[in-house]
Amino acid sequence: MITKNSLALFSLFVFLAGCTSLLSGGDVQSGRQALLAGNNEAALGYFSSAANRDPNYIYATGSSPKQSVWSYVGRSEYLTGRFPQARQTLERALASRNTDEDIARLYLGLTLAREGDRQRGLKEIESGMRGINGFLDYINQAQRFSIGQFWDPDMDIRRAIRSDLAMISGKDLDWQRLTADTEWLGIRMEQESDLARRQEAFENNRDSAGTPSR
Repeated sequence: MITKNSLALFSLFVFLAGCTSLLSGGDVQSGRQALLAGNNEAALGYFSSAANRDPNYIYATGSSPKQSVWSYVGRSEYLTGRFPQARQTLERALASRNTDEDIARLYLGLTLAREGDRQRGLKEIESGMRGINGFLDYINQAQRFSIGQFWDPDMDIRRAIRSDLAMISGKDLDWQRLTADTEWLGIRMEQESDLARRQEAFENNRDSAGTPSR
């Protein structure tokens, strides 16, 4: 039989868990803003705070791929030159049950290459690119009349990925170009997530107001 004290303790636990998740979510959002602004040290601080508070936190909004807080920590460690720490953190992110960590896989590949293991790094980068390309193709097909139409509408991301995949499979691999393209892709996917949500909200508001489409 559940006593009043037990019920009160359970309610308190649920409340505290909700507060923890809310605070972690705020840190992750602040970290993402810093990351997109190029303030990588600040981003690392926010993401580390979120991870320490809730190591199981998953960032998920709408149709965006789910990303663990450790993925964000690892990416920020890479971008601030902390390569040994980044490798361990990104491997932790990829060891989780979340299967949508293609961006973490990109950064793990970059980190491994920076540490001298280009063979394994190339495999991780290629796998991450293929995963992101597949996600973009799927969401455009499966949600043609929803937010999917706002993800990479001009196919800029997918064209860049396919160009790099062709280079990877060819004989002339330009590591400098591949590194720059992969770093661009990681940030661009974060930007695209926000752009798609804003465009969907704009279209929904316009439809609600009865504004005719062009």
